[in-house]
Amino acid sequence: MSITKRMRAHIVRMLAEAGSGHPGGSLSATDIIATLYFGHMRVDPDNPRWEDRDRLVLCKGHAAPALYAALAIRGFFPEEELLTVRKLGSRLQGHPCMNTTPGVDMSTGSLGQGLSVANGMALAGRLDGRDYYVYAVMGDGELQEGQVWEAAMSAAHYGLDHVVAFVDHNGLQIDGANDDVMRVGPIADKFRAFGWNVIELADGHDLEALDDAVVRAKASVGRPTAIVCETVKGKGVSFMENEVDWHGVAPTREQAAAALADIEAL
Repeated sequence: MSITKRMRAHIVRMLAEAGSGHPGGSLSATDIIATLYFGHMRVDPDNPRWEDRDRLVLCKGHAAPALYAALAIRGFFPEEELLTVRKLGSRLQGHPCMNTTPGVDMSTGSLGQGLSVANGMALAGRLDGRDYYVYAVMGDGELQEGQVWEAAMSAAHYGLDHVVAFVDHNGLQIDGANDDVMRVGPIADKFRAFGWNVIELADGHDLEALDDAVVRAKASVGRPTAIVCETVKGKGVSFMENEVDWHGVAPTREQAAAALADIEAL
């Protein structure tokens, strides 16, 4: 089974076991996170706090199941531990916690703050003479937060070319379609207007395109890069795809079985 299929299967199983959580946005971000942890990020599972590691800030912290699945497969903790998600005493809570979970670089939950943190990490790296990259994974509904654009302005001003921000643009948020709640487009044009290098991916689940985008982002000098990915909420599970109701509802045991069959058939 491919890594992305394993991640999606883990997401379904852990949320069904927990009885709560966010499958839609976890599944839409799976391919982005897989590309980073298994193709580009310099990390050491045996030394999670290695100072020269690349960092990831999961700005959309509710997609923690996708991050946990990647970290477990990468070797930061046992895959069996994934079934403890959201349970009392678990290291794997509903949003990532850097104080308890190996491999988590930043505690995230409240939307809009992650890109600012990524900027701070990149500035610290510059001051310390380190060459690590900081990757931020944002939701599109999150772009409705004003702090995102203050951070975008700052990153361009300071020429933070070691910041690479992904926008998981699945078009849906908890209250409905982005365009109905508060339009966020044109996303790419807005980042360009703030002085960013921008890469647009018409299929944010195309692993080769994602890989190439990261290579191109790292080749950009003097400017941060935004990779705007057109994605599908609930990607890989037929009855979840493009359905806003699956933003924050866990599957039942029966639904999980059907979802796993869909994933197996990918």
